[in-house]
Amino acid sequence: MMIKEGDKIPDMELVAPDGSPVKISDYSGKKLVLFFYPKASTPGCTTESKDFSALLPEFEKAGAAVLGMSADSPKRQQNFINKQELTVDIASDESTEFLEKIGVWAEKKMYGKTYMGIIRSTFLIGPDGTVLKAWPKVKVKGHAEEVLAAVQAA
Repeated sequence: MMIKEGDKIPDMELVAPDGSPVKISDYSGKKLVLFFYPKASTPGCTTESKDFSALLPEFEKAGAAVLGMSADSPKRQQNFINKQELTVDIASDESTEFLEKIGVWAEKKMYGKTYMGIIRSTFLIGPDGTVLKAWPKVKVKGHAEEVLAAVQAA
């Protein structure tokens, strides 16, 4: 089941694109926009990540960090960052353990095939680790702007 507003975000060690460890608690004390995308370098994920990167100065001005995440390998994430010139932080969860705890790793269907994958979702986490706002099943167009408005209002 997907985490919801009012829940505490679990802390877990993830992997940054350079292979170093990154934890959700590294962002404690400030607001965190945590967005999950299905696969690096695919059209929707590229658009979403570029939109968040373009608005990063506005998020920072509002006191928020931005962290994108998928189950891609750190190397694939680094290639994605380099190719798309992304400025937001990115993390990998190849084991899908964190993705499962959050509830964004679920059964999906496409073209008659069933498989496990990430449900495109975003969460605004408060400085104390509580989910302030959740966006399950995100539509990419205009999403980063909608999240920014929520951050500015929080």
